[in-house]
Amino acid sequence: MALKTYFLQVKEVVVETPDCVTIYFWHPLSEQIKYKAGQFITVIVPIDGKKVRRSYSMSTSPHTDTALGITVKRVLGGLVSNYLNDRVQVGDFLEIVEPLGNFFVEPDAEKSRHLVLFAAGSGITPMMSIIKSVLKMEPESRITLIYGNRSEGSIIFKDKIEELEYKYRERLKVHHIISRPSDYWVGQVGRISQGISIRFMKDSYTDFAKDHFYLCGPEGMMEDVIKGLNIYEVDKSQIHRENFHAPMLDEIHVEETDNSLKTQMVKVIYDGDEFEFEVKPHQSILEAALDLDIDLPYSCQAGMCTACMGKCTEGKVKMDEEEGLTDKEIAQGYILTCVAHPLTAGVVVEMD
Repeated sequence: MALKTYFLQVKEVVVETPDCVTIYFWHPLSEQIKYKAGQFITVIVPIDGKKVRRSYSMSTSPHTDTALGITVKRVLGGLVSNYLNDRVQVGDFLEIVEPLGNFFVEPDAEKSRHLVLFAAGSGITPMMSIIKSVLKMEPESRITLIYGNRSEGSIIFKDKIEELEYKYRERLKVHHIISRPSDYWVGQVGRISQGISIRFMKDSYTDFAKDHFYLCGPEGMMEDVIKGLNIYEVDKSQIHRENFHAPMLDEIHVEETDNSLKTQMVKVIYDGDEFEFEVKPHQSILEAALDLDIDLPYSCQAGMCTACMGKCTEGKVKMDEEEGLTDKEIAQGYILTCVAHPLTAGVVVEMD
């Protein structure tokens, strides 16, 4: 699948917190980039002679904002997040890959619904896009946001959230949870846990049989919320999660201690060509291919966008993340090569 890339000029850089910025881009002169509320773009930056990719959700709304914007929180040791926070200025051009992602909401003016959003830290980014879009386009719908942070000063979009809550006071309810509050904090203290999430959902008159739930944040937080939803037998189709913090190999130290993974030969069939190459235990199939300058389709490299999807027709693979695929796709043998490792010899992957 060929993905479209753009070179977008930076329109504005806004400091949201001491370690987080929002970067707004001008649309290309020739077209308006289309995206859905909650989706992400992949940013490609040159670092040490290499092009490094990272995916960031858009905090802007296609229904309320003229510019396209991403919000980037600095990650300790993060190559791209530090580059974007420290070096990007108004007028610069950045290479991006077209918007992608299955974590989104499509507003419908005829709908009357209740969306319950759970976010922690920078997980608020896609939620802002969803909140602005739904409140603007669905006058009969309402939203509950449960938002966790370490301190009051680390709340991204604090003023913007307050403005939205005031403007849509009958339809937007926000619950802040702070884990390390100051002496002046009078709100909820702690983290988003199973018990706290259930209490806030009940206080918001949640209908567990029909409301939809959107989660973005650390894996532990999302698992706790899902445990609470499971108590009320919420159908899986009502639960939507974004794996915001998928690890990247150049930002973490990888130990080759997993005895189940061994160096294997893999064959990839793509666009009529066959490529056979070695995949080491610390590599994904995609990483091994890119190291050999094999031009396979990809975008986010985090198991979110499905641009690198292929079908495993022989052998077995292990995936670090499966959230980007449906249960049906997994059952049919589809994999995401950016997070897939060969478990057996003779793995064959076919890609469109």
